[in-house]
Amino acid sequence: MSRTLPAVLIGLLFLLLYLVLVLWLGDWVQTLHWALQVPFYVVAGFVWVLPIRALMFWAAGVRR
Repeated sequence: MSRTLPAVLIGLLFLLLYLVLVLWLGDWVQTLHWALQVPFYVVAGFVWVLPIRALMFWAAGVRR
């Protein structure tokens, strides 16, 4: 059985939930000093890559 379809569905669900979380936290972060906002948005912009990368490897059947 192909892992592609489950990986796509899991990935989309994860990204949707991650986006909602970052937007919700972003409302609170907007009230902080810009020097605290920058690291939040930099980290939030890159953190999603790690689980999606692992999901892509899993979908491709790559073992590490």
